[in-house]
Amino acid sequence: MVEEVLAPKKAAGKSGNIGAGSLPRRLAEIDGKQDDRVPLVMSEFSRVLGGGIIPGSVVLIGGEPGIGKSTLLLQAAALTAANGKVLYVSGEESARQVKGRVSRVLPQKGVPEDFYLLTETNLEAIMAHIEALAPLLVVVDSIQSIYSSDISSSAGSLSQVRECASRLHALAKACDVATFIVGHVTKEGSIAGPKVLEHIVDTVLYLEGDSFHAYRLLRSVKNRFGATTEVGVFEMQAGGMVEVENPSEVFLAERMVNAPGSAIVVTMEGTRPLIVEIQGLTSATSFGHPRRTANGVDYNRLLLTIAVLSRRVGLKLADQDVFVNVVGGLRVQEPAADLAVAAAVASSIRDAALPANLALIGEIGLSGELRTVSQLDARLKEAAKLGFKRILVPKRVRASEKPPQGIEIIPVRSVGEALEAAFGGF
Repeated sequence: MVEEVLAPKKAAGKSGNIGAGSLPRRLAEIDGKQDDRVPLVMSEFSRVLGGGIIPGSVVLIGGEPGIGKSTLLLQAAALTAANGKVLYVSGEESARQVKGRVSRVLPQKGVPEDFYLLTETNLEAIMAHIEALAPLLVVVDSIQSIYSSDISSSAGSLSQVRECASRLHALAKACDVATFIVGHVTKEGSIAGPKVLEHIVDTVLYLEGDSFHAYRLLRSVKNRFGATTEVGVFEMQAGGMVEVENPSEVFLAERMVNAPGSAIVVTMEGTRPLIVEIQGLTSATSFGHPRRTANGVDYNRLLLTIAVLSRRVGLKLADQDVFVNVVGGLRVQEPAADLAVAAAVASSIRDAALPANLALIGEIGLSGELRTVSQLDARLKEAAKLGFKRILVPKRVRASEKPPQGIEIIPVRSVGEALEAAFGGF
């Protein structure tokens, strides 16, 4: 029998030794050039990332189950394999399932030669394979299925998720490997319970959409290498995710012209203007309290708009159920859609259609006034591109740039004035 003494491991951060990487350096001596981005064939994905993949970056992609996260990343990984080695780590699907999905989304090009697949859930084994293969891109699907042997809790727990994400982040920085991590969301809409992963990674993307609609929005909420609030639009088809190059035209394709209760708004998703249709419907209530239903718009903003229409404009909505819907399954969060919501509700209760070539932009205040919105010039250019001739906008104190040719700008100060101009003597 030989006695063997195991020294306890030192906790991270307790050592006083100074490493070579922790020495202070003059800021002027540091090279400020960014690493060359790895190009992405999918331009919508590249737009959201800020122009491509940064080597050594860690990107977290969240979304509801079945929304298309794995399909989107499989396409991006397979297309990136043309520039170097790509390792796809699948902890939830078998190798045969992943091969069948890649063959479906890339039927003509076939499976790339440098596309590597690893079906493993042990973190230490995954890190060893990454160091041995030295790939250009790593995709981990998903972080909830990965576990570390150093932690006794089960896979998917908060401690496992935090530890695995931290070690993958450290490996990505050390080996200069771009890493995409898939994170499932809870019922509250957060990733793995508390949003602890969002502070660890460099970029956080959310894939949004309605399971009953084909369109998906890839939204950036954090990006250390590009602009936040950027949006990419995709359409889910049998062959995978297809980019939508002109989403405004697609969202207006099924619009019924001269139909009461329909209004057009030019909303901004990041730096991209989108033209969407907002529908409003009013109906006499059968209950003691009228219903207010908001689909695609903020519920509290709808209540504010209805209160302003009732008090400042004089519309009798106290005995009316009000339903508001954004066509295409989109969610419009910004207040610039307030005027279009008000016009759609007013159009429905008066059974009068808005002109087909009219768009409305403006935020509504509690006094019924209209307030200016950001990036108005970009909105006007997008409306002119799709053939809109008249645009209702809030009256600004400062003069803006010259509007696009062939478009009439109608500045208004209040909701009542805007409805009069829209309906012609409302």
